[in-house]
Amino acid sequence: GKDIVQFAKAVGVSNPNIDKKVCSKGHMTGSTGSQNIGYEAAPSTQDKTAQCSNLKGTGLQNEPSLSKFVKAVELHDKNWPTGKIHKGSGAVDGDTNGNATAVAKDLVALNSDEKTIVA
Repeated sequence: GKDIVQFAKAVGVSNPNIDKKVCSKGHMTGSTGSQNIGYEAAPSTQDKTAQCSNLKGTGLQNEPSLSKFVKAVELHDKNWPTGKIHKGSGAVDGDTNGNATAVAKDLVALNSDEKTIVA
C-alpha cells in the first residue's frame, strides 16, 4: 500500500484534474447500500465505503479523488489491494483486489495525454 500512497500524493500535487478522475466513480460493486456517498477506512454505515469508485447516489462528500480516497481509507496500512465495504452490521472485505482493480480501471480510462502525465 505504501507505493500507491506515494503515487496518489504525486498525482494529487502535480495534476489535480487527473486526481479527480480516479476513485471518484460508481462502477465498482460490493456494498449492500443503495448509496455510498463518502469514503471511510472501516465503513460503519451503508453510506460509507473503503472501495475505490464504489460511490453512488446523491450527496457525494468532499469532491472525491484518488488522493482523498487514499487518506480517508488509511491506504498506507490497510484497504490495499482489497477494500472494506459495509454489510449487515459492520465492515467486511469487499471484492478481492477490488481497490487495485478500480484504480487500474480508472487509470486506463484516462485520455492519452493524461496517461503520459501519470507515467
